[in-house]
Amino acid sequence: MNSWQELTDVFGYAYAQRALLASVLVGITCGLLGVFIVLRNMSLIGDALSHAILPGVVAGFLIAGHSIFAFFTGSVIAGLLAALSITWLQRNVKTKEDAAIGIVFSAMFALGIIGISAVTRQEGVHLDMKDFLFGNVLGIADQDLWLTGLIMAYTLVCLVAFYRYFFVTTFQAVMAQTAGINANLMHYFIMMLLSFAVVASLQSVGVILVVAMLIIPASTALLLSNRLPVVLVLSAVVGVLSASMGLIFAILWETTPGPAMTLVATAFYLLAMLFSPQKGLFVQWLRRLKRQRIQALEDVLKALVKLQERGVKDLAATAAAMEVSPQKLRRQLQAMQQKRWIESWRNQHIQLSAAGLERGYHLIRAHRIWESYLVQEMGLQTDQIHGQAEQFEHRLPEVFLQEVEAHLGFPTTDPHGSPIPQQSNAALVLAQLPLGSRAMVLTAQKSATVSSALWKLGITPNQVLQVEAQLAAIMVVRSAQNSFELPLSLAKQVLVRQIEKNN
Repeated sequence: MNSWQELTDVFGYAYAQRALLASVLVGITCGLLGVFIVLRNMSLIGDALSHAILPGVVAGFLIAGHSIFAFFTGSVIAGLLAALSITWLQRNVKTKEDAAIGIVFSAMFALGIIGISAVTRQEGVHLDMKDFLFGNVLGIADQDLWLTGLIMAYTLVCLVAFYRYFFVTTFQAVMAQTAGINANLMHYFIMMLLSFAVVASLQSVGVILVVAMLIIPASTALLLSNRLPVVLVLSAVVGVLSASMGLIFAILWETTPGPAMTLVATAFYLLAMLFSPQKGLFVQWLRRLKRQRIQALEDVLKALVKLQERGVKDLAATAAAMEVSPQKLRRQLQAMQQKRWIESWRNQHIQLSAAGLERGYHLIRAHRIWESYLVQEMGLQTDQIHGQAEQFEHRLPEVFLQEVEAHLGFPTTDPHGSPIPQQSNAALVLAQLPLGSRAMVLTAQKSATVSSALWKLGITPNQVLQVEAQLAAIMVVRSAQNSFELPLSLAKQVLVRQIEKNN
């Protein structure tokens, strides 16, 4: 309560109101411009310009005295001179960009410090170096506020008016040149706006920390969105919140406003880094955990399909075959039922759904196709391929599997001799096959109803059947172990691939 009363009392004074308004204006200016600085990999140049303006401040003071217009003009000229010097060193002396930036800003910053030290030794002159280095937002005068506001308005107008040029030169420099847009001119124009922003931030955060207000809000916004208009708005909002909240905390904690603003901006960045909906570390961890759980369930589903092909459907027998406790298997089955992979299991008899069968056979097919590829194309041995196939079976999309399958010549068995579940490539209808023909039942049938009907008869995907007889309403087929009688109406819907023609 005392802190709130103290804050209310402080903002009753005009100097605090000017400081808060200036902080908001600086937050908007740096937030908007910082997006293009970060996207164009100009963060180091922003740091260089913030340091390089000091000689311009000294020159302006020597020419016109303690004039905000003189400081502004000198700072902008010094900033542009620094930008030209960096570019000249890169192109004519073949100095690397980071080295050129370091050389120019170090030299100009040193020159500015020496100049300020020399000027302050003169009688009657007061230039506090701390104000230039770390800012003095509470000492902002009305003319400083007007200058900051004009710079913010000018920056906003330029970004709106030349948005298309900023966009194309940032993301498509070659296209910009083809369209006749002078990329170099846009580069120096951004440098000029950057110099303006540094001057606007001089009183708020100082030349040392202005780069933080340019980079951190923009980096925070880029973690939250990939759309440039949204990023610009978010960056401005984060800039305003960082600057204004930093000022408030500085007043409450009786510390320097510039560093407080930087720390608040950093706190926003850390929050975005952890909880961003798309890029946040915590969100990525949750996605990774969810993916691992799904992969574990898919492994169980694949094992169930293989066991039920062998006739093992009892819950206790399934748990024993999988070497897990019945309690753990029940929990897994409950999770699989929520994904609609299981129709029922509570009567101790596990019944897979059509969706579960489809997904299970997709995993088996992906595993065995990938094993075939590793042996045939990569030259690996059969004892080296299982682990890799286990990893990739969960991630291979159907389009990729079809391409690999076609490249391998549509194999019907994997390197271990196990049948590969077949899809609808070169599919025939079972009822079309002549007597004595052998065919493999495809994984993908015309409908889930067909798959379910076959499963109830004991006919599973990738099972090889031989046509024995076709009567008026019944078709008789035989597998290696059993004989089946299918209604002809069902046989006319069952998709198969013929693997051996009748001689």
